[in-house]
Amino acid sequence: MKTYYNNHLKELESESIFVIREVVAQFENPVMLFSGGKDSIVMFHLAVKSFYPAKVPFPLLHIDTGHNFKKTLEFRDNLRKKTGVNILVAYVQESINEGKVAEEKGFEASRNLLQTVTLLDAIEKDKFDAAMGGGRRDEEKARAIQR
Repeated sequence: MKTYYNNHLKELESESIFVIREVVAQFENPVMLFSGGKDSIVMFHLAVKSFYPAKVPFPLLHIDTGHNFKKTLEFRDNLRKKTGVNILVAYVQESINEGKVAEEKGFEASRNLLQTVTLLDAIEKDKFDAAMGGGRRDEEKARAIQR
């Protein structure tokens, strides 16, 4: 049983590396979305493996909600220093300040939905033609069939 899981994980890793390389080959200005969470950390690790020993040939884009854990921001900044990867940061607070989005109020207020405007503005500003993001196939049935 252990061999099956090892082989299955290797296949998934190979498929992911292929897709990352394919995006870089087919697009002029790709970016990888990065939140500092487990999914984006794994995506970045796969990007490193995809191009090793060269550096990752595209930047990471972090949409900062302003509600991040301090350790997440420290991890992001240390990753930048350790690997030399270019990490761009776009701030939801700037979208709020510019009147592009309205901040929710109340006990269960969230900035998660506000990230979309900030993300689209960052994509337009930097002229990205592909944005890579990671999601686990087990999170949603529709993702199980997507690349």
